[in-house]
Amino acid sequence: MIPVSEIEPGDPDPANSVFALLGHACKLLVVNLPNLPKELEVQLTDRINRIQISPTAAVIAEADKLKAKGVDIADFGPGEPDFPTPEHIKKAAIRAIEENKSKYTAAGGIMPLREAICAWHKRELRSSFEPRECVVSVGGKHSIFNVVSVLIQQGDEVIIPAPYWVSFPDIVKYAGGTPVFVETRPQEGFTVRASAIEKAITPKTKLLIVNSPNNPTGGVVPPEEYERILAVCKKHNVWLMGDECYSHFTYEPHKPYSIASAQGAKEKVIIIGSMSKTFAMTGWRIGYTLGPEALIQGLIKLQSQSTSNPTSIAQYAALEAMRGSMDSVPVMLGEYAKRRKRIVEGLRAISGSLANGPAARSTRFLTFPSIFCTAAASKRWRNRTRKLPGCSSTERMSPLFPAKRLARPATCAFPTPRPSNASRKACAASNSFSRVRKPRRSWEARRRAASSNSESRPGSIEGRA
Repeated sequence: MIPVSEIEPGDPDPANSVFALLGHACKLLVVNLPNLPKELEVQLTDRINRIQISPTAAVIAEADKLKAKGVDIADFGPGEPDFPTPEHIKKAAIRAIEENKSKYTAAGGIMPLREAICAWHKRELRSSFEPRECVVSVGGKHSIFNVVSVLIQQGDEVIIPAPYWVSFPDIVKYAGGTPVFVETRPQEGFTVRASAIEKAITPKTKLLIVNSPNNPTGGVVPPEEYERILAVCKKHNVWLMGDECYSHFTYEPHKPYSIASAQGAKEKVIIIGSMSKTFAMTGWRIGYTLGPEALIQGLIKLQSQSTSNPTSIAQYAALEAMRGSMDSVPVMLGEYAKRRKRIVEGLRAISGSLANGPAARSTRFLTFPSIFCTAAASKRWRNRTRKLPGCSSTERMSPLFPAKRLARPATCAFPTPRPSNASRKACAASNSFSRVRKPRRSWEARRRAASSNSESRPGSIEGRA
């Protein structure tokens, strides 16, 4: 698998930048603060300097600027359904406004909503939470931030399977923790394995984050493997946080599944849920956390001193989502399936795009293509993109897209750790695996290397792994 772009050692963290690809032009936009006299500088804390602005937020802002200028642009930044919120949910919000339900609520959310969330989760995902084990927050991201804030201290380690959602590492860093990445493989459908998790656990490990279905790969952890992961976490006294924001975005043979349904799960399992994806309510900002009562009380305490309650009107809309019809979900899934089929077929038509291997078959709601290069294929690729010397593989790919305008998040939207020598050798033995990232050489150095080799070299920049 290739990340969206290649990174040179010593480069600044790519999350501070956004690629705005306009036609055949590649621009790297970096936001820099102006140089100020020392006496006028704002001294920020170490904890805020440890993190960077969300690349998703950055690309949304860049796309909005282009749209305001009249540019016809396809924004691949946020994970956002382009369907409207279902009518019965919107009408519930209107009723709440008309009934003046606009006052403060309990910091952890109105009790009817907490009850409805537990009932919905039990019906859909076979869990057994009580309202006292539920807190409503301002979106799934807020829920994750709060959990990390109350569990992670300076020096604690948090295991994050890679590729991963862009905000996980920064949330951990803000709390003083250290992200530890465990690589997943395209041949295995980007499924995280219990054996890999156990190898990554140290005495400092406090939390494991499992996002299934995964953003960005769409990989789904099978129930039996998920339960093995839970057993590993219980053995080592590690919290298991299941991010279920895409719980209902699965296709055959997969079904919606929650690790909270496993026997004996509740003592070490934390569930993160959201209204955003399943009910097309991204802007309403309602998420929730399910977990042990003592943890939930800690989350409510933190929330009472930060955001206080989620927006009252949005809570009543979410209440209708939990209690009402879910007829809109299969409609959305059907449309996503059509779009995915079209994208995969288009990628397969591009020379050098690996969109028909195991990873593509297991990636259900997102298309996560890899690029492989033989000596001949890489030469054809360069010939088609000769006007872009020095650009990364993703930037060289941009002219192949039919859209006239494309805005896309930076490299870190699809990050993965640099593989070890052992994993390089394993990847080289597989014809279905894409090339492995190595430190980027100059364009001229790569050109000379390619021309001097009649055959591709496994693991090299121009070789096939």
